[in-house]
Amino acid sequence: MPLTLLMALVSFAFVTTVTPGPNNLMLMASGANFGFRRTLPHMLGIAGGVSVMALLVGLGMIALFEAVPALSTILEVLSLGYLLWLALKIATAAPLDRQEANSRPMSFFQAAMFQWVNPKAWAMCLSAVTLYAPDGSFLSVAIVAGAFALVSFPSISVWAWLGTVVRRWLSNPFRLRVFNFTMAALLVGSLYPVLGFEF
Repeated sequence: MPLTLLMALVSFAFVTTVTPGPNNLMLMASGANFGFRRTLPHMLGIAGGVSVMALLVGLGMIALFEAVPALSTILEVLSLGYLLWLALKIATAAPLDRQEANSRPMSFFQAAMFQWVNPKAWAMCLSAVTLYAPDGSFLSVAIVAGAFALVSFPSISVWAWLGTVVRRWLSNPFRLRVFNFTMAALLVGSLYPVLGFEF
C-alpha cells in the first residue's frame, strides 16, 4: 500500500473512531460511572472487536451481505433493539455510591461482541474495506484491520477520560441522573445518521 494511501487510511480510522457514536458515548458514561481503570477492558474490547470485524468484513462478509440483502435489515433491527436496551441501562444507572456492589462496566468480550450490533462499526469497517482494500487481498485487508487496531484505542480512551473528568461533579445524584439521561438520549440519537431512519 503506498504511503499516501496508508496515511489516508490512518486518518480515516482516527476520525471514525474518535467522533461521537455508540462506543464513545458508552465509554464516557462508563468512565463517569466506574472510572478509567475499570473501563479499560471495555476500551480494549472495542479496539479488538473493530479490528477483527474489519478483517472478517474484508475477507468475505461484504459478499454475504450482497448475496442476502435481508441480512442488512435483520442487523438494523437487532442493532436498534440492543442499543435501545443499553440506553435504558445507562439512563437508569444507580448513583455512584451504590454502583461498586451491584454494577460492572462492560467486559472485554461484551465490548468486542457489541461491535457486531453497532451500526457505526459496520459502517466504518465496510467503508474502510471498500476504500482502502478494494482488491480484497489478505495483505490489504490486514493493513486496514491493523490501522484500526493501532488508532482506535488512543482515540476512544479520550472519551473514557472525559467521563472521569466529570465523575466528581456527578457525585450529586440529581446531576448524575441528568448526565445518564443525556448520555442515553445521545446514544439513541446517534442511531439516526447511521441507520438512516426517516421520521
